[in-house]
Amino acid sequence: MKKRTFALALSMIMATGVVLGACGSSDDSKKSSGDKDNFTVAMVTDTGGVDDRSFNQSAWEGLQKFGKANGLEKGTNGYNYLQSASEADFKTNLNTAVRNDFSLIYGIGYKLKDAIEDVSKQQPKNKFALVDDTITDRDNVVSIGFADQDGSFLVGVVAGLTTKTNKVGFVGGVKGAVIDRFEAGFTEGVKAVNPKAEVKVQYANDFAKADKGQQIAAGMYNGGVDIIFHAAGATGNGVFAEAKNLKKKDPARAVWVIGVDRDQWDEGAVTANDGKEYNVTLTSEIKRVDIAVDDLATRTKAGDFPGGEKIEYGLDKNAVGLSESQDNLSKEVLAKVDEYKQKIIDGDIKVPQKP
Repeated sequence: MKKRTFALALSMIMATGVVLGACGSSDDSKKSSGDKDNFTVAMVTDTGGVDDRSFNQSAWEGLQKFGKANGLEKGTNGYNYLQSASEADFKTNLNTAVRNDFSLIYGIGYKLKDAIEDVSKQQPKNKFALVDDTITDRDNVVSIGFADQDGSFLVGVVAGLTTKTNKVGFVGGVKGAVIDRFEAGFTEGVKAVNPKAEVKVQYANDFAKADKGQQIAAGMYNGGVDIIFHAAGATGNGVFAEAKNLKKKDPARAVWVIGVDRDQWDEGAVTANDGKEYNVTLTSEIKRVDIAVDDLATRTKAGDFPGGEKIEYGLDKNAVGLSESQDNLSKEVLAKVDEYKQKIIDGDIKVPQKP
């Protein structure tokens, strides 16, 4: 009798274990298969901030586009950004994104490389993407790069053909491999169409100091420069401020700014002392960070996360080049830009990545 009772009890325990095991498998399966439905994405800005009207803002626009296309709401259960006031915030913000269990976490800008290297190593199960630099020794990080030098070459062509003083300027944020590409491409483009032109170069050593950008621009414009291309993030807002001040005082003066990363046409709007409306934005070199952010998020949500790889976006994907706002450009200049663009795509011109 005791043997039968023991056997019956053992059978019930085993049966219960099978049922509980099945329940556990069902929950795990449901969680795994629901990853696509529960996909969330966040980005950590560099010090320029999400409203820098340049690099970070373009990335945020791409994230917003992805979120809206996939029915997500802003916040920890959808898409969001974490703003960095200083470089000390990078790791803190990345770890906050990890704790909030975002499916994909972007670091916007090469300055976040060290922070992503550390956090991605500590959190191997989380997925990260680094914009504008390279980490290829781990499967949980994707690197996103742009052929900045090619787009910069084209705005150099614009500047070289448009300048009346044969003096143009380049204002960089912080010296490094990324901004080197902007400077090198711009200088090569200017020289390709106007060997007599002089390119003055100066760095602000910061991406978030508009007052420094304005100070540098004032010196350049006073020295005879009539076109300045900035690759300086929010620091470039100061370049626009100075150009608009000059235009406001003297509407007849030809003073121009070439914007960067996104179409900065709106930044150049000014009402001069003669009461008329002008725009000092000659063109902008777009760097479609928004396209890259949207593209990778879409791929990752679909289960195609290319960990350990570097994705390059260039002229062939229209990820770099001139903005659509071209009211201040002549047909002749635009035709020349198209000519050089095709030469670069065909490989006839290899634009250097270093000055």
